[in-house]
Amino acid sequence: MMKEAITIKNNTLTKPFGNGTIPNNWDVKKVSEAFDICNNLRLPISETERKKIKGDYPYYGPTKIQDYINEYRLDGTYALIGEDGDHFLKWKDLPMTLLVSGQFNVNNHAHIIQGGNNLTEWFFYYFNHRPLTPYLTRQGAGRYKLTKAALSKILCPIPPINEQHGIVELLRVWDKAINTNNQLIAQKELRKKWLMQNLLTGKKRLDGFNEKWKEYHLGEIFSERNERNNDDLSLLSIGQNGVYPQEDSIKKDTSNSDKSKYKKICVGDIGYNTMRMWQGRSALSSLEGIVSPAYTVVAPKDNADSFFFSYLFKTPKLINLFWRNSQGLVGDTLNCKYKDFSIVKAILPQKEEQTAIAKVLQVADKELNLLKSKTDKLREQKKGMMQQLLTGKKRLKN
Repeated sequence: MMKEAITIKNNTLTKPFGNGTIPNNWDVKKVSEAFDICNNLRLPISETERKKIKGDYPYYGPTKIQDYINEYRLDGTYALIGEDGDHFLKWKDLPMTLLVSGQFNVNNHAHIIQGGNNLTEWFFYYFNHRPLTPYLTRQGAGRYKLTKAALSKILCPIPPINEQHGIVELLRVWDKAINTNNQLIAQKELRKKWLMQNLLTGKKRLDGFNEKWKEYHLGEIFSERNERNNDDLSLLSIGQNGVYPQEDSIKKDTSNSDKSKYKKICVGDIGYNTMRMWQGRSALSSLEGIVSPAYTVVAPKDNADSFFFSYLFKTPKLINLFWRNSQGLVGDTLNCKYKDFSIVKAILPQKEEQTAIAKVLQVADKELNLLKSKTDKLREQKKGMMQQLLTGKKRLKN
């Protein structure tokens, strides 16, 4: 059976709960009734003081470990939930609730939750699933906070303890799969970093290549593409990770209606933000279109493999050279126009070796993308399970 439940809106009780009902044998309680809020165990210490008391015990903020100190106040399993509303409004990719076990400390920016008569893990999973922005309290211009009083009044569905255990165990399995896959991603990222550090510098050579690398100016490798008046072509954006249609961008389109001065970019070209090249803001294009005049577009000559240079331009050494050759008085005004780009020197292999190196790095990227796609799918599957299990829409078999 299902029964009508209760939710909270503007801190007053209303009906129904969420978008429907909950199982008949589930309860609905305020957070303060179902769990213990242990904020008296928080340990506020300034960054200056923390430097004086370095130790082995983690010192948590609302989303991660901030430091390690020489004492602890908490010992066991607790859920942490951010107090600062900025965590909910701005940083939506961060976990808003952490599950922490062991001996540790927490600063004043997180609420500390323990299970009481329920599982701490139930709170952790449920409030990772439930939006909390409606419960934030305004603290002044642009500032919001999830106060203890507001958190205490939020209503939460509470299954019987054995069902809590079953749901938590199932979600743990999904978390383990996600964590295992993320560990593989971290390993592959380290491997790719090693490959870039060694193959792009000639420290390690691929089989079959022995010819000495030579120094070139980038102007000997790339020419500037400065073609305009191509209004019929699609508008593209250049991000740190690629060139894509403007319509796919999450950023607001601020382009001019008059596109006559916009620059053409072709497949195989590299486009970069003229004022941000020293921050690695460049990308290889797999599309033909037009980009803002704020970008510089360079086209490869016959002795260049664009894929190789798309990796090379992201290395610390080249980024530093772009910075040194950029013109301007301060960081916000530095720009690396083609004339500045063209005089940058780099020690390079011949095109055949460039291509071979690029293929190795492309394989590394493909492996990473497959693993990241798997993590995304696992997270979506877990999200769907949470939406069903944490609201009682789907029940576990006994």
